[in-house]
Amino acid sequence: MTRPELMQRIVEQAVLRGTFTLRSGRTSNYYLDKYLLSCQPSVLRSIATGLAERIDVAAVNRLAGAELGGIPLVTAVALETGLPCVFVRNQRKDYGTSHQIEGRLEDNDRVLLIEDVATTGGQAIEAAGDLAEAGATVVGILAVIDRLEGARENVEAAGYPFDALFTVSELGLIDGS
Repeated sequence: MTRPELMQRIVEQAVLRGTFTLRSGRTSNYYLDKYLLSCQPSVLRSIATGLAERIDVAAVNRLAGAELGGIPLVTAVALETGLPCVFVRNQRKDYGTSHQIEGRLEDNDRVLLIEDVATTGGQAIEAAGDLAEAGATVVGILAVIDRLEGARENVEAAGYPFDALFTVSELGLIDGS
C-alpha cells in the first residue's frame, strides 16, 4: 500500500469524532483509535513496513513496545526487521515472574521504543525510563502518529530522539476540523 493510501486508510478506519479525554488529560474532538488499525492485517503490515524503513538497524539491536497499543506494532515491526523485541508493562505484575519488561533484555541493549499515537509523549517517556532502569540504552522513540501536542518536544527534552511516521497535520486532522 502506498503512503497516501495508508494515510487514507488510517483516517477512514481509525478517526472517531466526538468528545474524548486523552491519556494526557486533554480533551479532543477526534480520537485516533489505534486498535482499529492494529486489528487490520493489511494496515498493520503497511504501518510496520513504514516504521521499519525509518529504523537504522545498525544502531539498534532490540525493539520495545509499551502496553497495550505498542504490543502489536512492535511485534509487526520485529517481524519486518528481524530484530527481537520486548514488551513494557504499565506496571510490574505481582504474580508469576513479577516482570515489568517481558522478553529478553540484556544490559546495554540499544533499544528503539515503538509508540502508537503520541500526544505529550508521557507514556513513551515512562516506558523509556523503565527500559533504562533495566539496563538498556534507549536510542529513540518512533511513533506511528504524532498529534503535534508536545510529544516531540517532551521526548527530546527527556533526552531521546523522536520520529513519527505521520503527523496529524499530514493526515488532515487538526483539532477543531
